[in-house]
Amino acid sequence: MNKRVEEVLNEQINREYHSAYLYLSMCAYFEEKNLGGFSNFMRVQYQEEVSHAMKFFDHIIERGGRVTLKPVEGVKTDWTDVIEVFEDTLAHEKFITKSINGLLDVAYEEKDYATINMLQWYVAEQVEEEANVSGILEQLKMIEGKGAGLFMLDREMKNRTFVDSTKE
Repeated sequence: MNKRVEEVLNEQINREYHSAYLYLSMCAYFEEKNLGGFSNFMRVQYQEEVSHAMKFFDHIIERGGRVTLKPVEGVKTDWTDVIEVFEDTLAHEKFITKSINGLLDVAYEEKDYATINMLQWYVAEQVEEEANVSGILEQLKMIEGKGAGLFMLDREMKNRTFVDSTKE
């Protein structure tokens, strides 16, 4: 495996675990606020991010590269309300989208077509992630993050389950 590509993919593994850790922190925040549905939503986000990290991990191994795990930076643990959580979530997903695009730039520069092919899955995944979070954020803003509307959204979030889409 090209060393430059290997290096940036290892950095992305760290970003994916950081994302998982962030969403687990949000899950804990929602548990504290007795919003079990939103907590479930973030728990599923956590599981997805771990599976995303493992997809990068497996790709490096399959290509004969070396996985180098780095410490995961600490994450935010407190928010003012549910709207701020989802604003942070959307900003974070946009950061990850930018990161995936940067990985693609490197893969194209290095003519690593196997990695380019693998990264196409992440491009589509990020479009979906941003759209889902943006939609929830807009709904939260409509109900000002409170009242019966919040209760109804929380109940809806309880239905989300983890499906490992990285295996498709």
